[in-house]
Amino acid sequence: MVAALLLAIVLAPSAAIVLILLTRRPRWAEGLNLTASAIAFLAALPLPALSLSGRHVYWNRYVILDPFGAWVILCAAIVYLLASIYAVGYMRLLNEEERLPRFYALFAGFGLTTLIGPMMNSAGLYWIAIELTTLVSTFLVAFERAPEAIEAAWKYIIVVSGGISLALLGTVLFYWAGSFVLGPRYDMTWAALRNAAPQMNPALLLLAFLLVLIGYGTKVGLAPMHTWLPDAHSEGPAPVSALLSGALLNTAMVGIVRYLAIIEAAHPGPLPRAALVVLGAFSLFVAAMFIVRQRGIKRLMAYSSVEHMGIMALGFGFGGPLGVAGALYHMINHSLNKSLMFFGAGSMMRSYETKDIGAIRDVGRRFPVIGTLWLAGAVAITGAPPFGLFASEFTILRAGLRGAHVWAAMVMALLLIVIFIAFLNHFRMMYFTPPDSEAAPMRPVSAWCVAPMCLAFVPLLVFGLWWPETIWQYFGAITHELSAGTLMALR
Repeated sequence: MVAALLLAIVLAPSAAIVLILLTRRPRWAEGLNLTASAIAFLAALPLPALSLSGRHVYWNRYVILDPFGAWVILCAAIVYLLASIYAVGYMRLLNEEERLPRFYALFAGFGLTTLIGPMMNSAGLYWIAIELTTLVSTFLVAFERAPEAIEAAWKYIIVVSGGISLALLGTVLFYWAGSFVLGPRYDMTWAALRNAAPQMNPALLLLAFLLVLIGYGTKVGLAPMHTWLPDAHSEGPAPVSALLSGALLNTAMVGIVRYLAIIEAAHPGPLPRAALVVLGAFSLFVAAMFIVRQRGIKRLMAYSSVEHMGIMALGFGFGGPLGVAGALYHMINHSLNKSLMFFGAGSMMRSYETKDIGAIRDVGRRFPVIGTLWLAGAVAITGAPPFGLFASEFTILRAGLRGAHVWAAMVMALLLIVIFIAFLNHFRMMYFTPPDSEAAPMRPVSAWCVAPMCLAFVPLLVFGLWWPETIWQYFGAITHELSAGTLMALR
């Protein structure tokens, strides 16, 4: 059963890529990509429940499904489906009919790479999967061929490739450290590294972990390695921005969390978690400073991604049942919320024909439906109740206040207040400032663009009002898996 579902997740977008390139018809390309995303979502939906029966290893131990990987796959599948729906309406506005098959082939490839990353049971194969996400998404960032988009794509591939090179060096050092325990040739699975970690050289382990933390932290968008993210997220088409923020960053976070579990098995002291906490807190600080003075609508969303990945890093860094549960809950809520926000930003950008926040006015009156959804998403993305991100951020704060990094929890609370005020002030200007002159006719927003915003908003609200007990238990199982310790009761 599990093997068939994983195979469907891989084959659906792969088949879509082949068929799109063979047919080369825009409407066929839309339909094929949308069908592939729906199949991937339906196949990913039962994986968390099925993963609780234990680790599922397939295909010569190259592929694994565990509770943590299943959760990240589900988050990626949700964003892939929502972005594929939105892309139908958004991409038709670009008047690029001849190039649409190429876009959807790349888009399906991007979705595929974000889905297979969490499945990789080998540290080396995981690195390859992350590098593939870079190669595919670079062309999507530059798809609109504006000078800014091309510059952003070059910056993206150069900065991220530099970071991934450091991650490769860290991976090699992990293998080398393992070779003193397991011999010169061994399967570099996550379990093999973790079992051998207590006998590895502690100094070599720490160096290797810091390298992979910086390397994969670059891909995650943690400050100060985040410099590619605002440009890439703001210059790519809106559905690509949603997939970058809501799926790719989570997939890259997998590497950091799995390596953290490996080095924690060696009991190296407080440094690994402290390094992750410092990067998370600094990411929040950088995001807050840029959100306050931001003028570009999609760059505002991009710096919000830096903020939320910093919060997620704090959750995993704090650790324990509350920290891990908060980070995992934050992962799905951020995926839903940021998809909604980029969809709204893309629609407003096309309707007003500008990226400048100062030129977008009277949104609520001109677009009652999408404007209401976008404003509600803006309140949610700041961590305000009654939405899902409030629940996850509050849980992470509780974890920080109970642990050894109380200072980071205090910094997090302060910066979240700053971000709340600054972010909603931008929306106050866009919604409640009258236009300077007679309002020009607005380009209507397609139902294809509104529908995925509704689909993202409903669970975001539900998750804020109701945190199901089954999800608590599931997160407890992941905490136990990552810590290899005694499962503690979540309070």
